[in-house]
Amino acid sequence: MIMLATRILLWMDSTPRPVPEYTGDENLVTPGVIGFAITFLVAAATVLLLVDMTRRVRRVRYRAEVNDKLDAEQRGETAPATATPED
Repeated sequence: MIMLATRILLWMDSTPRPVPEYTGDENLVTPGVIGFAITFLVAAATVLLLVDMTRRVRRVRYRAEVNDKLDAEQRGETAPATATPED
C-alpha cells in the first residue's frame, strides 16, 4: 500500500524536468534505412491499392453496360441505350 501511495505521489509531481539539449550535428539525424524502407512500402501499397481500385471500378462499369444491353435485348429493343462514360 505504501508503494502504491509513493508511486501516485511521484506521478502527481508537477515539477517539470528539462529535456537535455541535443549537442550533436542536427543534419546527421535521419530516419535511416528503416525509415526509407517503411516510407517506400507505404507508397508502394498505396499505388497498388489505387491500381486495384481502378480495375474494380472499371469492371463494375463494364458489367453495368453489359447488363443494360442484355435487358434491352430481352425487352425487344433493337437499339440498346449505351451508357456514357463518366470522367
